[in-house]
Amino acid sequence: MKRLTICCFLFLLTNMAVAQLVTGENMAVANTNSGKVRGYINNTIVTYKGIPYAEAKRFEAPKPVTPWQGIRSSLSYGPVAPLIDPTVMVQDESEFIFNHNWGYTNENCLVLNIWTPAINDGKKRPVLFWIHGGGFTAGSSQELPSYDGENLAKKGDVVVVSINHRLNILGFLDLSSYGEKYKHAANNSILDIKAALEWVQQNIATFGGDAGNVTIFGQSGGGAKVNTLMAMPAAKGLFHKAVNQSGSFRMNMLEKTTTQEIAAEVLKVLNLQPAQADSLQKIPFAVLSDAGKKALRVVADRLAKAGTPVPGFGLSWGPSRDGEDLPYQLFSKEAFELSKDIPLLVGTVKNEFMASVGNGLTNAPIEKVTEFIKKQRGDKADAFIAAVKKAYPNDTKPSDLIDVDAMFRPGAVLQAKEKAALNAAPVYMYLFTWQSPVMNGKYKAMHCMELPFVFNNIERCKEMTGGTKEAIALADKMSAAWINFARSGNPAHKGLPAWPAFNAANTATMHFNNQCAIKPQLDKELFDLLAPR
Repeated sequence: MKRLTICCFLFLLTNMAVAQLVTGENMAVANTNSGKVRGYINNTIVTYKGIPYAEAKRFEAPKPVTPWQGIRSSLSYGPVAPLIDPTVMVQDESEFIFNHNWGYTNENCLVLNIWTPAINDGKKRPVLFWIHGGGFTAGSSQELPSYDGENLAKKGDVVVVSINHRLNILGFLDLSSYGEKYKHAANNSILDIKAALEWVQQNIATFGGDAGNVTIFGQSGGGAKVNTLMAMPAAKGLFHKAVNQSGSFRMNMLEKTTTQEIAAEVLKVLNLQPAQADSLQKIPFAVLSDAGKKALRVVADRLAKAGTPVPGFGLSWGPSRDGEDLPYQLFSKEAFELSKDIPLLVGTVKNEFMASVGNGLTNAPIEKVTEFIKKQRGDKADAFIAAVKKAYPNDTKPSDLIDVDAMFRPGAVLQAKEKAALNAAPVYMYLFTWQSPVMNGKYKAMHCMELPFVFNNIERCKEMTGGTKEAIALADKMSAAWINFARSGNPAHKGLPAWPAFNAANTATMHFNNQCAIKPQLDKELFDLLAPR
């Protein structure tokens, strides 16, 4: 009977022109180290959603999943991490562009999704392990339609994995002062990702993947998580290549003295004594989250009064240098040395968070844009305009002057230079400059715009991309680059111009547009002008 089932399964895989979607009680059943799971087949790709990869009590480190009996149905996405700021309303136009799937929340959110061309076929396919954005406080593996891994798996004969994990106060409240079971609490969120990578090592062969060829890739907060994993000694060997998309934040992580201070303030806000810290495991999430917000504000004010710099975008939940799981700052020499043998693909999009949209200047005349720049840049306004025009001489729209990203890309360039200087594994740099035609071009190459291209999901994300033939052609090139990088550590392919590894001398950067081109760094003067003194 088992042989007959396998034969039927293989027959169905080779006859998908007739049946695009295949489901059934005994269809796409695979073994994991915790039990059997059942998926489905769509367009020849075998799909599983919501598979538990670990479990954890609140504020405690993740542990292996308790095995289950029978076959676990894995047809729909699992729960997402609770949010400290739940979505209760949206801006209509931007929601149309992004088309979010907010999912349902549950603290038991340590689940993953898999897209694979085949199971149990003995083939070793590259594994692309996707880490979602949303900073360290929000987001999920299903939040955006671009995250769907079916087209990428089919195009590249690769296995795509995506995960949910703990976020915000649940993933980063440092209770290490209050008992051994909270020893890792400051970075539980990152330990969750590590646990998912360990699950991949133990199980991915069943799903047609190669545990010896795993590429971690993420965007925005997901890119920052990629950098965090590269600075984590215990994660060494769990992945072999890395892609950081718009996530090279240069800020330092918090130190243990500060994270423990925040935790103490949370207890104080809730009128709990240190001996009552275990009570935090049972407090309703909404109450806990509110206490966390108040504690962050109190500690931020305290640091400001003491003249202590607050990193990045202000005091928030995120990984910290705990001396245990994360002993190094992410841009330290020690961190770069730890990951020196990991090939890296790093880059950003041209416009990221556009000032024109937030300030109503999308179609403003040059006079209004210049006025905005003078208010923002003061006596550097003229030099700023000159530097932007030198970097992008073909831009003609006035708002282009204020929409060029200077927040994410400087960190990516710095990371690429530090990585290249090690003369070990190569680093490749890109800049996504393609401009979306949606809403008359209002959203340009904004934050997240490259995602449908990387995942080859142009039609699935046509509200963002327009679904044009130009977008489809570029997605074919970009997704092939990511696939080739996962396969060999080199993103080059015949559909692109020659793509040399980046170094400080050539500053070679692939500009992804309707006409792709390799160019040196064009915005050095702009970044030098804006660098903190």
